[in-house]
Amino acid sequence: MTRTPPIWRGVRMRETEAGADPDAPPRPLTLPAAWDDRAAAALAALAPGAGRTTLSRAADAWIRPVASRAREAGDPALADRLHALLLHRRAAPTLPVWTGDGEAAPGFVLNLPAFLDGATGFDVPAYIEAIRTAATALQLGDPTATRFAIGFTDLDGLLAAIGLDYDSPAARDVAASLAALLRATADLALVGDQPDLLSRLPNWPGPPARCALPTLAETAGVARHRALQGATGAFSTAIAAPGPADALLGAETGGIAPAFSPVGADGLLTRAGHARLAARGLRPEEALARVLLGESLLEPPGLSAHQAMHDAVAPYMHAMPARPVLGMAPAAPPLRRELPARRRGYTQKAAVGGHRIYIRTGEYSDGTLGELHVSLPRESPALRGMMDSVAGAVSLGLQHGVPLQEYVAAFTLTRFGPAGIVEGDSDIGHATSLLDYVFRHLSVNYLGRCDAPEGIPEPARPDPMPLLPMDMPAQKRVRRGGLRLVS
Repeated sequence: MTRTPPIWRGVRMRETEAGADPDAPPRPLTLPAAWDDRAAAALAALAPGAGRTTLSRAADAWIRPVASRAREAGDPALADRLHALLLHRRAAPTLPVWTGDGEAAPGFVLNLPAFLDGATGFDVPAYIEAIRTAATALQLGDPTATRFAIGFTDLDGLLAAIGLDYDSPAARDVAASLAALLRATADLALVGDQPDLLSRLPNWPGPPARCALPTLAETAGVARHRALQGATGAFSTAIAAPGPADALLGAETGGIAPAFSPVGADGLLTRAGHARLAARGLRPEEALARVLLGESLLEPPGLSAHQAMHDAVAPYMHAMPARPVLGMAPAAPPLRRELPARRRGYTQKAAVGGHRIYIRTGEYSDGTLGELHVSLPRESPALRGMMDSVAGAVSLGLQHGVPLQEYVAAFTLTRFGPAGIVEGDSDIGHATSLLDYVFRHLSVNYLGRCDAPEGIPEPARPDPMPLLPMDMPAQKRVRRGGLRLVS
């Protein structure tokens, strides 16, 4: 039985179930109580197998063999450093390290906001030590590897926490200094400090002379000078697309990308959003009041800002994502038109082919439709859930500017059961499906249109003859024994 590493003892944990994706079966997991469900799903994706696991034991599975080699090399504390990086959410290995995939380049992700200290600011020595620890672990984990992918994530979260706008020269200087220090430290850890005047390493550019984080740029410059004296090169650094390791660490943005919205998937203001409001001396309540008065706050960075950040970091990295271009990622998501807190609307009760349905609407102050709920009280849970999802997706689309007539054109005359005569709605006599009825009804009441053609009921057809499978095995002659009566 695997023992819990000492550093995890005393940490308050919680048990939950999560799958690597919505379609994957959930597995029992144990992880720190403060870590959210997104981290749980990431652990389910990273930890090999499908049964019960804990974060500490899943981590120990890849740390233990590395630590054994480290002890032989005279570094008995490597395991403790690796567990500490993960526990404090400062760094985690990428998927190939967890799964033992020898085909992909092993990598590590450093979570930049986790190196901030409230009293002293960004902890440059801890950042350097984390890079060295990651590089050492990767090299010991796969001594034959020639390519590694050590990178960082949630740059925008760090910039927000120190009060810098993403689209500013000061922010790009910080990013360039972080990238330069990452490359120099990783190269030195993988290759070693081997002075050679005939170095074969490429002469990559120096970092900025100074930046907003004290000592960072100066330290990066010294490290670069030492790294350029190495006798051999190493492919050590990469900014990669966000993966489960980023989610495990709690990163809100991947790599060097900006946050395209101050609101997270849970509908709440992100940590970066809170930090940017605090940097402007605003509490969330004050910010809400100013937004309601029409003022624009927390405008997301545009495409040009993302491109400028890419150009600032790329010279220092061995691998980067493609430079963002128009259409590759939204520079700013469509603005959502929020519904009033108290909204008008109505509830329509009807039946389609004998199946009861309730339509409830929510309206903007000008009477236009902004929200839709559809209830099927007597249908199966699967059908109720699907209709809830469709109504929710339509509501989001309406609030982001999709015209109602687009939905009417897409969903009217869709054919699937239940269907038939409509009762309780004098404007519509027949519907070819529940969706057909819902959007025909909305077309009448919000678009003033009664010209949508009603579907013709399909005639009842007799059940077809059952078809025999084409690959039925040939029947074997069976010798049957007869019954014989005896007296």
